[in-house]
Amino acid sequence: MGGGEKSTVRNFHLNLPHLHLHHQQHGKKQSRDVPKGCLAIKVGSTEEEQQRFVVPVIYFNHPLFMQLLKEAEEEYGFDQKGTITIPCHVEEFRNVRGLIDGERSLHHHHHVGCFRV
Repeated sequence: MGGGEKSTVRNFHLNLPHLHLHHQQHGKKQSRDVPKGCLAIKVGSTEEEQQRFVVPVIYFNHPLFMQLLKEAEEEYGFDQKGTITIPCHVEEFRNVRGLIDGERSLHHHHHVGCFRV
C-alpha cells in the first residue's frame, strides 16, 4: 500500500460450533474423511447441484474464499445450521479453489491434501 491508499479492515466473525461435534458424538461417521485442519462444506447454487468439498481451514482467511462466505451470509444469514453452504456454481468454486491453491503452491513447496469432493 502506498501513495495515500487506505486499508479497509473488516471484522469478520465465523461461528463454527459444529467443528467440535466429533467430540460430542462417539460415531466416526461425523468426522469420517475430514482430516485435521480441514472442514467439510457444501457448494452449489441449487440443492440438486450441491456437492460436498473438504477444504483446509486456512483458506477461510483468503480474500476469494471470504467473498464466497460473504455470498453465503447474504443468502442464508449467519444462522446457518449444519454444514456451511456456499451458494455458487460448483464450477465457479472449483475455479476459485484452483486460484487459491495456485497461490499457496507458489509460497509453499508442499501441497495441502484437503481438497476433495
